[in-house]
Amino acid sequence: MEVYNVTVATGTSEYSGTNNYIFVTLVGEKGESERTILDNPGLDFCRGAVDQYKVTSPSPLGSLLLVRLEKQRYWVEDNWFCRYVTVELPGEDTVLTFPCYRWLIGDTKVEIREGTAKTLASDDSSPQLQAHRKTELQERQKTYRWVTWAPGIPKCIDAKTEADLPQDVRFDNEKRSDFEHSLHYKLAIRFGKSWNDLDDFKRIFWKLRSPIAEYCMEHWKEDWFFGYQCMNGSNPRMIKRCKKLPENFPVTPNMVQSSMAPRTDLDKELKAGNIYLLDYVIMDGVPANTIKGKLQHIAAPLCLLYQHPDEGLIPIAIQLGQIPSLDTPIFLPKDPPLAWLLAKMWVRHSEFQVFQVLSHLLRTHLVVEVFCVATLRQLPAVHPIYKLLAPHLRYTLEINCRGRTQLISANGIFKRVVSTGGDGLLILAQREYKVLTYRSLQPHNDFTDRGVSQLPKYFYREHSLMLWEAIHGFVSGMVNLYYPSDRDMQEDLEIQAWFRDISEEGFTELPNFGLPSKLNTREELSTLLSVAIFSSTSQHAATNNGQIPLGTYTEEHFTEGKAQEQIDKFRRELKKIEDHILKQNEGLELQYLFLLPSRIENSITI
Repeated sequence: MEVYNVTVATGTSEYSGTNNYIFVTLVGEKGESERTILDNPGLDFCRGAVDQYKVTSPSPLGSLLLVRLEKQRYWVEDNWFCRYVTVELPGEDTVLTFPCYRWLIGDTKVEIREGTAKTLASDDSSPQLQAHRKTELQERQKTYRWVTWAPGIPKCIDAKTEADLPQDVRFDNEKRSDFEHSLHYKLAIRFGKSWNDLDDFKRIFWKLRSPIAEYCMEHWKEDWFFGYQCMNGSNPRMIKRCKKLPENFPVTPNMVQSSMAPRTDLDKELKAGNIYLLDYVIMDGVPANTIKGKLQHIAAPLCLLYQHPDEGLIPIAIQLGQIPSLDTPIFLPKDPPLAWLLAKMWVRHSEFQVFQVLSHLLRTHLVVEVFCVATLRQLPAVHPIYKLLAPHLRYTLEINCRGRTQLISANGIFKRVVSTGGDGLLILAQREYKVLTYRSLQPHNDFTDRGVSQLPKYFYREHSLMLWEAIHGFVSGMVNLYYPSDRDMQEDLEIQAWFRDISEEGFTELPNFGLPSKLNTREELSTLLSVAIFSSTSQHAATNNGQIPLGTYTEEHFTEGKAQEQIDKFRRELKKIEDHILKQNEGLELQYLFLLPSRIENSITI
């Protein structure tokens, strides 16, 4: 008689525990253990519990392949979340860990594998494990399906609402409560009463007061602060170096001479690379929303900025339409103060539409959802790339489903409060999707292509590049750990199927997106994975800072030492970046902390 010591860990979130019957069977290469009910004196499987049991087998099982968990109803249905199972082998010091991180719902059973990451090629020792791998993907592909929510944007998960999602990708109860409380608070702010003046605005946001918020309220009218926000505000990816003035923006040197430093002019500064442009041409012709019976208005501005040697980046000319005419004059800092302030406000109004719909929704939420669906459909839980991506895709499907039903739907919040709500929102997203490129999702290419590599005090650029290097170094280390050569990666049928799902299904109708036809090198895979992780963490944080720190994994999918060493190295790199950013911000009245690693969420969850 062989006796195995088995430990079972229950989830730590609310309602993870169960009072239902739980059975376990150990499956080895030589047979199976007895089907054992897990029942100690007192309560088992309470929230956060780590319970220990004895499981017997009439004969040695040989190499342990699977742990089979079964749940059966006791009086009433009570779902159970299992974190992991460990098994201590008889007569050995060896303890095997079987990560689970799944809900068991109803009378059901699941079979989980030991946690060592395995590619398809390295997993050829057992026909039973190969069959398990194949069955897992077949079941997932039935559960997670692609759908076109609207034409001309990336495909998404086939779920009408978040309630249609499997429990394994839903918010836990604490997350759900926190999200819904925040949503109700924001709705109460917006719909409680109208705003009549700026003092009303201050009173509405009493709960969100902070030194930075106070600073912004004090300085928002100032030109230098306008320029600072173009680099380090919520949408820092619009600004481009201007080498030649656009033909539809007829700014003359005389117009802006009063904004220039002594002994220079516009032509000299253009040649010197000190002139920058914001161009909201994508807004041109977008239909405006009607809110409470009133047609809204939308501008498609052009804004010229100058890197002044003393004042920093400042706006020097604004045209609120794409076609110059008497009806679309060029506003200048020397105009009456209110006229200049209103021109800047209209630029910021367009900035908000682009920021929310394109920089935030499309380029982070919807892009990352493509990776999420493809990963669930094509990579089994034992695959190293599944384990690598899982923490960075957590909750993304639910937040996106909620966004489609609550924010950007026909009767959603955007329709009720945003100038591009309704048809305009989709048109704007479709326009951006047509020109979306894989290259632009890689920060070093993006900064180079926009000509902003030398722009001073562009903290978003500096911090993004540091984080990209840390993420790419971590990902490359993981990829090289599991693929000794490019050929090993090329011959991985699962990773190639994952890539095809991304390129041919998720990013459909994008002939100029720029992905290769297949993955040929480990570096190509590392870059693609880095784009997914960077977009879901750093890029999303820059536009919508969140909760869960980057590099902090609440679920431990990797169990082998070499993989954990890579994770520890990644954490050390993030700590260096954290220390650098904190030191850089010491003593600054206006600090840029959006990309502080401890403030970057690990996935898109809000």
